[in-house]
Amino acid sequence: MLIEIIDLTKNYVMGEIEVPALKGINLKIARNEYVAIMGPSGSGKSTLMNILGCLDTPTTGNYLFNRVDVSTLDDDQLSEMRNRQIGFIFQNFNLLPRMNALHNVELPLMYAGVPKHERTERALKSLGRVGLAERIHHKPTELSGGQKQRVAIARALVSNPGILLADEPTGALDSKTGDEIMALFDELYNEGNTIIVITHEREIAEYSHRIIYIKDGLIFSDEPTERGKQLKR
Repeated sequence: MLIEIIDLTKNYVMGEIEVPALKGINLKIARNEYVAIMGPSGSGKSTLMNILGCLDTPTTGNYLFNRVDVSTLDDDQLSEMRNRQIGFIFQNFNLLPRMNALHNVELPLMYAGVPKHERTERALKSLGRVGLAERIHHKPTELSGGQKQRVAIARALVSNPGILLADEPTGALDSKTGDEIMALFDELYNEGNTIIVITHEREIAEYSHRIIYIKDGLIFSDEPTERGKQLKR
């Protein structure tokens, strides 16, 4: 099992008040699953995403990633896990505007201390995987929204992470470009990647094979999509 969450809670302290965001989550995600996490604003889905991405820690309970209890890791180990094991894809791309596509994709490898020749080679390969081999010297201002998201996906892939964690990946795109990005996710899943998409859009969630719906800090439902049902036939 790639991800296992056991009796996980998360409380935020606001002044003298403790506000529960997650109230006892139990969840398993296997390697090479394609999962969507949905829920309304304030449901706890963003908190769950931050914990899955090792950006936050639970108040109680356990988060096991690849059999490692994340709560036992110090800040340096958490940083290394984020850099090597988790590929982040954000709604607003989070690209550095003064860097071209190639250098943006190289960044995680630079932080990891990968030699220049190797990181350039890996970044070129990653950009090729998302169909941007001819745009490597273009800066973000010279790219369309869909191309920027492809650069962000290439950056997420370059470290060969355990999971791709996508937060509203089509939120800043028109519907046609969004469909193209989700088709790319299909390709990445078919190549063996584990994909977790956080979204409030049912149409986007339906691209996945399993939808986990969070409500009031609890898992309200956890069901296969039509695509997921077809996969099991």
